[in-house]
Amino acid sequence: MAACKSWMHWHDKLHRQLLRQRDLLPDGSTLLLAISGGQDSMALLGLLMGLQRLHHWQFQLWHGDHGWHIQSAATANELEVWCKEQNLCIHINTSTPKTTGTEASARAWRYQKLAALSKELCCRTVLTAHTASDRAETLLLQMARGADLAGLGSLRLIRPLQSDVPSSPKLVRPLLSFSRSDTAQICNDLQLPIWLDPSNTNSAFCRNRIRNEVLPVLEELHPGCSQRISALSERVSQVENSQRTLATLALEQLRCDGGLLRSELTDLPEATRRILLSHWFKERGIRPLSSSHLSALSVAIGPGCPPGCRSLPDQMTLQWTRDSVQLECNW
Repeated sequence: MAACKSWMHWHDKLHRQLLRQRDLLPDGSTLLLAISGGQDSMALLGLLMGLQRLHHWQFQLWHGDHGWHIQSAATANELEVWCKEQNLCIHINTSTPKTTGTEASARAWRYQKLAALSKELCCRTVLTAHTASDRAETLLLQMARGADLAGLGSLRLIRPLQSDVPSSPKLVRPLLSFSRSDTAQICNDLQLPIWLDPSNTNSAFCRNRIRNEVLPVLEELHPGCSQRISALSERVSQVENSQRTLATLALEQLRCDGGLLRSELTDLPEATRRILLSHWFKERGIRPLSSSHLSALSVAIGPGCPPGCRSLPDQMTLQWTRDSVQLECNW
């Protein structure tokens, strides 16, 4: 694959990023790449192959066949043949629409398989090819759903592969400074094959409607907006990091008998109570609530309100008396 060995400005852009953040993809490490065969993942693979001689990585590839369309098996087979021609080791898992029929179930399945394979290979770094365009789509979707700061700052450059297991291998997204148009050009410049996924045009998936109907309009009105929206998501994630640190310190001053001191909470502004509740719930393993739900709870436990209780996800209940706020399991 001689084309991938040529040094282009695309390689230079990624290489400079890696020099600034040397712990992102450590030299000499084994990298497990999630490869769909689409332009984003093929661009990531092509760039890393071009940089391999400088960083001495070992590659392991993983492909997930969701079974979403009749061509998926053929794509997996052709991708496997191509990888063997490049002396690349690829692992393939196959699913069915019954298991991975929705965006959420497919995402959970992919990360489950990647976690299992990374453990089997003793690999501590897993890569996905999310771009600035993906992050812009995610921010718009999360805004529409009423997500809090954590949701708006999702798709971070680096996080634990299993978000609830801090010691799990790290998940890295090296292409967040590249757009989808960039990855298309990279594949063209490096003469990389691309396997198109017909499901990317299926309007039954929310993300596809944002990608194919909403962002093109925004780009027409304000060219380059995807990059700016992605940059905003990064800034939001930094604010959320600072907020989480401060919330952890504040919660330590509010704890009492497994709960929180309501008398101290009621002295705080409603917005501050909402932030502290959000971080406290996350500590206890409760799935993120919408900002409107958090606001309602913050008001309910606020000054002048009587004792009460509210149901939460994961079979949990929030209960509060005059003096304290407690979380109770319903199982």
